[in-house]
Amino acid sequence: MTYKRFGNTYVVSIEKGEEIVESLKRFCEAENIKLGYITGIGASNKLVIGIFDTTEKVYRSTAITGEHEITSLTGNVTTMNGETYLHIHATLANSEFEAIGGHLNSAVVSGVCEVFVQKVEGEVDREFDQDVGLNVLKL
Repeated sequence: MTYKRFGNTYVVSIEKGEEIVESLKRFCEAENIKLGYITGIGASNKLVIGIFDTTEKVYRSTAITGEHEITSLTGNVTTMNGETYLHIHATLANSEFEAIGGHLNSAVVSGVCEVFVQKVEGEVDREFDQDVGLNVLKL
């Protein structure tokens, strides 16, 4: 992973073979980004995405293999219990030009992954909301 800073905007290049979510978490920790937003594109051949079941209050995840374009990677950076907390979603397209998307649990870069991270001054924490079953923003 390499990156360059322009004011509060970072351009991040995640290299082939690197895992996207873990790389972005390490990057945010290294640059002390506690609040921000993420947008990107790329390619992956090994992903895990999920969707939250609001009735049962659990994530349903599925592993996806094969070449996929990451047509949209979007998310935010906050904290929870003093730790970096990433919430990222992705939309993917397969070789048949079919799209699928959800919460991005993990993805290994198969070509490139280009991400812009915008740092926002401040910090927003999260806390678990029993009624919703998710870690929600604590504002």
